[in-house]
Amino acid sequence: MPSPSAGALDAQGRLVWTGGDVRALLRVPGASDDKRTRGTVAMRTGSDAYPGAAVLGVEAAWRAGAGYVRYIGPRRPADLVLARRPETVVAEPASVSAVHADAWVIGSGTDPALRPPEETAALRHLLAGAVPVVVDAGALDLLPADAPVIATPHEGEFARLRARLGLAPERAEALQDPARRAAAVRETAEALGGTVLLKGATTLVAGPGAAPVIAIDAGTGWLAAAGTGDVLAGVIGALVAADRAAGRGSAPAALAASAAWLHGRAGRLAAHVDGGRPGRPLVALDVAEALPAAIAAALADVADDMHDHRTEEDHA
Repeated sequence: MPSPSAGALDAQGRLVWTGGDVRALLRVPGASDDKRTRGTVAMRTGSDAYPGAAVLGVEAAWRAGAGYVRYIGPRRPADLVLARRPETVVAEPASVSAVHADAWVIGSGTDPALRPPEETAALRHLLAGAVPVVVDAGALDLLPADAPVIATPHEGEFARLRARLGLAPERAEALQDPARRAAAVRETAEALGGTVLLKGATTLVAGPGAAPVIAIDAGTGWLAAAGTGDVLAGVIGALVAADRAAGRGSAPAALAASAAWLHGRAGRLAAHVDGGRPGRPLVALDVAEALPAAIAAALADVADDMHDHRTEEDHA
């Protein structure tokens, strides 16, 4: 079972994720592959209030290499998804047990305060199953769960998740300390019994167990923009689905870290950050559109690792 690499640790004992780690987990399709063997991602995201999240997550899943993407959600975001990505198979909310998926993405662009009881029941059904679920934003309140989960909170959501798990609160200023932040992510993953990806300038990923916390440089401050988290959730879903469809059994933390690395690299490409150039503003859809180039660069050769080596030195 592929798992996090035995690569370099930084001064805080965190595993610095590199392009080589990403290449080891990316699955390049062969002549015998079809759309289903490349992985099916099902997205139960977006809402009438926040329909754009559905578009961004679906776009990212396609751009990150999913062979088949299903969108299950309200009519308004579904129409926008089809207008942007007509390849997507769209259905209105119904029995989730009839939907085949290698991975689910839920919660992006939703508000638990506005979630109807039937939607809560459907999401709880997914979270009680065996298919991996990427849990974002408006579905984090439904954790913990029995399903294999990858939770993707930002800092405020992280605090609420810890409270749900009965863990002691961590003040925002305390989480500015890298070692304290890594310890909190590890503790949360253990209590959850799943993988936690804490977004930030340096994204941290941990699963339950003894493996080191993984650190991923976000790449550029231009990624601090609305909707980029929805893109990241779609990338994670695509990588998890491809891995599961191939029966590879890679560690969820490694897949989540690779998705975050690709997301950061796509952000730098979209913002034209190169060498000493500061780059330029981007929007979330720019990041999704840059994902194929980020994947191609990761697969091509070791040139992308130059940034990773600089990152390791910066962390040391």
